[in-house]
Amino acid sequence: MEEIGLRWLLGQGVSLIALALCLVAFASKRDDRLFVLLLFANIAFAVQFALFESWVAAGISALIVLRIALVRRFRRNLLLMLGMLLATLVVAALTWSGPRDIPALAAGLLGTYGMFMLSGIPMRITLAAAALCWVASNVLAGSIGGTIAESLIFLTNVVTMLRLRRDARLLHTT
Repeated sequence: MEEIGLRWLLGQGVSLIALALCLVAFASKRDDRLFVLLLFANIAFAVQFALFESWVAAGISALIVLRIALVRRFRRNLLLMLGMLLATLVVAALTWSGPRDIPALAAGLLGTYGMFMLSGIPMRITLAAAALCWVASNVLAGSIGGTIAESLIFLTNVVTMLRLRRDARLLHTT
């Protein structure tokens, strides 16, 4: 029982680190900064999900680290995107435990498409949908910190989209 309690506390602590990194990332209007911070946040999320023994979510979060690194160098590369989608499906198949893994899989697939093929507001819309899937995955894993983190990521992402839209309007009126 003590080990479970310690693992749970460690998972919550790691999720708070991920929360801080993600909030700073999604508050940025620069895609390159967003990607770097998300790389570190997903390392924390992978550790968090492993501590909660949510293996599909942990595996996909770890894979997201590779995806972010690839997308920074090879944006809009269809073959790499398809490879990452396939890798996401393979990770899910190898670690699948049941329907509770569906939200993590959906988040991984949405995020892969959005990051490789989109930018600016369309990318953030797709990442916002992925964040909602991660909220569900965190709820199912029992992660309080992760649930709060992904909910705040969703809201921060929406606010940033509004800021980007306002900036675009101001640019067109001047």
